[in-house]
Amino acid sequence: MSGKIGIDVGGTFTDFYYVGEEGNPYIHKTLSTPQDPSIAVVEGLREIAASLNPPMELEEFASSIDKIVHGTTVTTNATLTRNGAKSGLITTSGLRDALEMRRGIREEQYNNHYTNVVPLVPRYLRIGVGGRLDRNGNEIEPLDLDGVRDAIEQFRHQDVEAVSICLMNSFANPDHEKQVAEMVRRHMPQAYLTVSSELLPTIRFYPRVSTTALNSYIGPILSRYIDRLQDRLKDIGFGGVLLIMQSNGGVMAPTVARDSAALTLLSGPAAGPGAGLVHARVHGQNKCIVVDMGGTSFEAALVDNSPVMVTEGEIDRHRLALPMLGIHTIGAGGGSIGRIDEGGLLRMGPESAGASPGPVSYGKGGEKPTCTDANLVLGYLNPDFFAGGKMALDREAARRAVDEHIAKPLGMSIEEAAAGMYRVVCNNMAQGVREITIKRGFDPREFPMVVAGGAGPIHSCLIAAELEIPLQIVPRSSSILCAVGMLMSDLKHDFVRTFVSPMEEIDWNRLAAVVEGMIGEGRSLLTGELISADNQQFFIKFDCRYLKQYHEVSFTVSSEDFQNQDVAAITNAFHREHNRLYGYSLDDGKAVVEIINVRVQALGISDKPNYRETDCAGQSAVAALKGERSVYIPEDDAFDIVPVYDGHKMFHGNLVEGPAMIEEDTTAIFVSRDYACICDKLDSFTIYKKSREDLVASTLAASTTAEQGK
Repeated sequence: MSGKIGIDVGGTFTDFYYVGEEGNPYIHKTLSTPQDPSIAVVEGLREIAASLNPPMELEEFASSIDKIVHGTTVTTNATLTRNGAKSGLITTSGLRDALEMRRGIREEQYNNHYTNVVPLVPRYLRIGVGGRLDRNGNEIEPLDLDGVRDAIEQFRHQDVEAVSICLMNSFANPDHEKQVAEMVRRHMPQAYLTVSSELLPTIRFYPRVSTTALNSYIGPILSRYIDRLQDRLKDIGFGGVLLIMQSNGGVMAPTVARDSAALTLLSGPAAGPGAGLVHARVHGQNKCIVVDMGGTSFEAALVDNSPVMVTEGEIDRHRLALPMLGIHTIGAGGGSIGRIDEGGLLRMGPESAGASPGPVSYGKGGEKPTCTDANLVLGYLNPDFFAGGKMALDREAARRAVDEHIAKPLGMSIEEAAAGMYRVVCNNMAQGVREITIKRGFDPREFPMVVAGGAGPIHSCLIAAELEIPLQIVPRSSSILCAVGMLMSDLKHDFVRTFVSPMEEIDWNRLAAVVEGMIGEGRSLLTGELISADNQQFFIKFDCRYLKQYHEVSFTVSSEDFQNQDVAAITNAFHREHNRLYGYSLDDGKAVVEIINVRVQALGISDKPNYRETDCAGQSAVAALKGERSVYIPEDDAFDIVPVYDGHKMFHGNLVEGPAMIEEDTTAIFVSRDYACICDKLDSFTIYKKSREDLVASTLAASTTAEQGK
């Protein structure tokens, strides 16, 4: 027997997607253990083993698993809670305050009270040393080795756990950084070390020093977690391959993750977009918006042929200049706490009740009303069927909390207050979707929305109505879509080198050598991860700009254009991307286009589970009807009695007219009055605007034919 399993550790739940030898998927969720996430991982494996038919002992089950792909929030949480390692920074003399000065631009330009984020490395542990290179990497001043020794001695005296090295212009010549790194390794062999010219050898000092400092800050935390996880898995008999999810949507070996911990920031939600595209393609779409609402946060990502990537981002206001999926995250989950702000307005989140104590209705000590409590009051959740009946919810406790903290202060009924909480959190999520669509030059109305997360399908109709999105897809594995995506992810490694030159003056021999060097690094890593040469692919990207612009545009360069040194084709590709992003391009031939960075992505193709299409069962969903209950209808701003269906008994072609509720063990789906839902050939719940039957015409036709044949 052999199996594969994807594991996504969230702030409230840890999700599991297990595919056994016969290819039948198994979905499971267990409460997370924030104090040590590896505990929930092992406990979830134990619960899966016990629920199999026939049941298995944990050790027997673990030994049958070939591959585990694991997404973790350990590094994200360490950054957000400021619980990382005590870190020191060695930089060029005169530049130690760059980490605090950043780009010299106030994020909220008209807010004079807005202060910079506190650096991850305190000032007394940011030490400048003599030595200087010019922009071309030529030595102007030799490295001050005595200054480096003094810095190391101070770090040792202060019990520094992690060290960052980032010197001016080291992207052009890493020699000085290599000398510093050799001394740190010799005198502080136990320290976690990040060298900027190894992690991010690119131009622009602040993004480079910020990314380097972030990597060191979280590196020891991730290393310890991976060690604990591997030890626990070894203790229960797991002998397969463990892979760690990256922020770029790929996976990597634990050894790579230890050295480049910053690659795991936002790694959990990075798996969802690829899985979402599979479900969109069933409806002839090669693009989609993927939203994931869990217990703590809401993530939105855009897929246009492939997941949209960005080369820079932020986490808790700290700059991160590594390639990652363009995922926007806000504090809007089932555990998001409702409150009245100082101006008397209703707010939802970003504070979350998390897994412990959790929402008030969990009965674990929570006192403040959350989104989950509001959903319970509104009838969207069945208190006796939460998590498939494994966990009972206390509706009266939820009502009391909403009444005390929201309804009475606002002078309204409990139901009105709960409806307000529901609308506010949906509006917050709609704004999150705008961040990854409208602000990046995309129209959300042109994209189907793939809805994930245990709480997502309860809110998706109101989000879609706000954004005028006519088609939603709720996969059968919606509640654990990121865990599913992990088993569909390939190994990925991104490389970047600064290469500044006008496009018309490129030294192609030198550029080819740079690209080949990065491809060689990628080939070496993939071979070490047991990926055969036939399954290795390499993609080239350029970061270009018009001369004197500050920001670059990143775009893919075809291997054919690169090999042919086709400057015109490459320049036109830049113009098109610039026009898509900003609404204009200077393609009249007068503007000089300048290349700044060249990138290579090394891709290792891995085996993936197959999705099985099902036969059409006809339109009637009567066999799945399990009852009815009172539910809040947003279009009517009132409650109504609606039918409730068992989602596990609905199959390809089954049609449900809204308003209605569809319940599964790990999620609930609310089909609002203006929408209908039909199961597609992957048995996904496809929710469409009632006036847009054309979007599901083939499924409707198949279900009608199957119904007539009965």
